[in-house]
Amino acid sequence: MSEIGIGIVGGGYMGKAHSVAMSAVGAVFNTALRPRLEMICASSKESAERYRQAYGFRRATDDWRELVKDPAVEAIIIASPQSTHRQIAEAALELGKPVLCEKPLGASIEDGRAMVAAAEASGVTNMVGFNYVRTPATQFARQLIANGEIGEITWFRGEHTEDFYADPQAPATWRTTGMANGTIGDLAPHIVNGALALNGPIAEVMAEVETVHHTRPGGTVTNDDHAQIMCRFENGTMGNIYVSRIATGRKMGYAYEISGTKGAIRFDQEDQNALWLYRHDGPEATRGFTKILTGPTHPDYEPFCQGPGHGTGYQDQIIIEAKDFLQAIHSGQEMWPTFRDGHEINRVLAASLASSERRQWTKVDDF
Repeated sequence: MSEIGIGIVGGGYMGKAHSVAMSAVGAVFNTALRPRLEMICASSKESAERYRQAYGFRRATDDWRELVKDPAVEAIIIASPQSTHRQIAEAALELGKPVLCEKPLGASIEDGRAMVAAAEASGVTNMVGFNYVRTPATQFARQLIANGEIGEITWFRGEHTEDFYADPQAPATWRTTGMANGTIGDLAPHIVNGALALNGPIAEVMAEVETVHHTRPGGTVTNDDHAQIMCRFENGTMGNIYVSRIATGRKMGYAYEISGTKGAIRFDQEDQNALWLYRHDGPEATRGFTKILTGPTHPDYEPFCQGPGHGTGYQDQIIIEAKDFLQAIHSGQEMWPTFRDGHEINRVLAASLASSERRQWTKVDDF
């Protein structure tokens, strides 16, 4: 085992999640690389020092350049706004430092393309922070599909629905300004990532992107509330994706349903420790969806708990992600999703926005 100095840019919601994950991952997974919380960066000296004390970092700074250049910082996690991703990643990769960047990759498709180029030119470990596909249940779903347990996939339905802006009187904030902070920029990347992970590349899309509440107390809304995306996968499968921040009653509606010639799978993140599996065999009278509770026989579950049905939570997904990042650095082998995989999501969403404007089917390869 050897230590690796971790620097995190951003100390808020995701900065805290990554800090906790890097503190715990060595004990949970007995990783060959053991993280040392070396430096954290925030927008002011005061907030950076506050995060340092709270999370256990050795040092703090309000200048991300200082963090990136510091020789004791050997790997970098970017948990700051999308508009900062490209500049920080390019600087870190130029110095040969591995980067885990929170989703989405940059603030634009141009940012994403440039970040992929920088990562591949450097040959350095790079990953994008998509944690929902790392639940034991969804990892198991991917295994079932890969092993042909539900046969040839014939249909995919996915959603990422929440209701934090369902109330029209909820005030305008930074979330209601700029497309990067809208539903396509914020929620859609997760379920598009899930669609690609479960059913492969998307070839073309037909989308409607809509702002329902154009004004809110305190300001005008300049981004989207929800969107529906019809899609055709490269394997020929028909699919549908819906994303919303105004889906009343939905708190963490990252969900999918996949039909195949031999069975089907259903999953809902609000019940993240269960996977529903239908097998098209046996007498008709006894067929039905079976609820499978995750346990030690499922991927990445046992290091957290030896009891089936006890469950894992949101923070555990980030710890699994931290394990994968450290493993990629240690082995020198790519760990999905890389920057290129993250950029593929950007391309699907850029095609979706263009489709909504053009009112026509749009090929992802055009982006």
